[in-house]
Amino acid sequence: MPVMERIQSEIEGNPIVLFMKGTPQFPMCGFSSRTAQALKAAGASEYRSINVLEDPEVRANLPRYSNWPTFPQLFINGELIGGCDIALELYESGELARMIAESQKA
Repeated sequence: MPVMERIQSEIEGNPIVLFMKGTPQFPMCGFSSRTAQALKAAGASEYRSINVLEDPEVRANLPRYSNWPTFPQLFINGELIGGCDIALELYESGELARMIAESQKA
C-alpha cells in the first residue's frame, strides 16, 4: 500500500492517532513525551501511536499529507489537531479532554 494511503488509513481507522518520535512508553523527544502525557492526563487511555523513527516513509511524507512540518502530530476523529504546543494549550483549557471524550463515544 502506498505510504499516503497507509497514513490516511491510520487516521481514518482510529479515533485518536499520535504520530510521534518514539512510543508513549519510551518517547524519543520532549515534544512527543509532553503530547503523550497530555493525552493520558486528558483521559485518552487508548490511542494509536505511530513511531515515525521506525517508519522513514511515514516520517518523510506525513508533513506533506497534513501540511504540518513537525512532529508530533495529533489527529482526533480524522482531523489534524496540531503538535505539542496546541495539544498542551487544549489540555490546559480542558478542550482536549472534551475532544477525547467525544472521540470515544463515536
